[in-house]
Amino acid sequence: MTMSLCDDTLLCNFPKCRTKLNGFAWVTACSHVFCDQHGSGEFSRSPAICPACSSALSGKLDIVRTELSPSEDYKAMVLAGLRPDVVLDISARALAFWSYQVHQERMYQEYSLSRAEAQLKQMEKVLTQQNQSRELELSAMRGEIVSLKKVMEEYKRKYSEVSERLMERNRQYQKLQGLYDSLRLRNMVVGVGDRDTPPHPGHYDFSTGVVRQATPQKSPQFLSVNHAGDSRFFSCLEADGAKTFFQFSSPTRDKGRAFTKKH
Repeated sequence: MTMSLCDDTLLCNFPKCRTKLNGFAWVTACSHVFCDQHGSGEFSRSPAICPACSSALSGKLDIVRTELSPSEDYKAMVLAGLRPDVVLDISARALAFWSYQVHQERMYQEYSLSRAEAQLKQMEKVLTQQNQSRELELSAMRGEIVSLKKVMEEYKRKYSEVSERLMERNRQYQKLQGLYDSLRLRNMVVGVGDRDTPPHPGHYDFSTGVVRQATPQKSPQFLSVNHAGDSRFFSCLEADGAKTFFQFSSPTRDKGRAFTKKH
């Protein structure tokens, strides 16, 4: 707060006090003034030291406790009987004290302002650095977002390609499934037709799975066990001829006709 000559209130010069003075104040020869609380506490020690400028106050009138709002009787008698030059000298010194206090307050305010400006510049510098750092981080994040978008687009492209291939495989699978179903139905129809058709003469080879046409086989030889000739057995039956013998034998003979042995 800036003081002017028209201001009627002084401020305590004790550091970190800065309160407005009222009632009683302590005035020093080094042109400093203190509130009654801090003046009583500081100047009760010996030797007395000014809290504002650290000056030694050893004289009898170096420290004066004065009333800031004196009574009318005091005003009428304090300078009474003094010569005009003494009155003017006292008034001039009192005005000089007041001017010094105003100047000191202005210097203090300028000092506070310079400190505030320095702090403001420092804060602006820090803020600028933080903004630059944030801008760098933001630009880095934007670049990362761009790169992530590119990666996402690449994944989308690969996904679309894989989806197309999968759809093509599904179409091929459906086509093959349809062919398989048609072939199975055709085989079922052919199998039913084969069962309805009479089998051709022949035999089935179980080793190869092929039906062979039967060929005429020679009649099996009979061997007589005894001279009676009524008990005869087949001497041998070929593996493939065992069945075909009954299918492709000689013309049927009468049951009552006897077989004779060739000599």
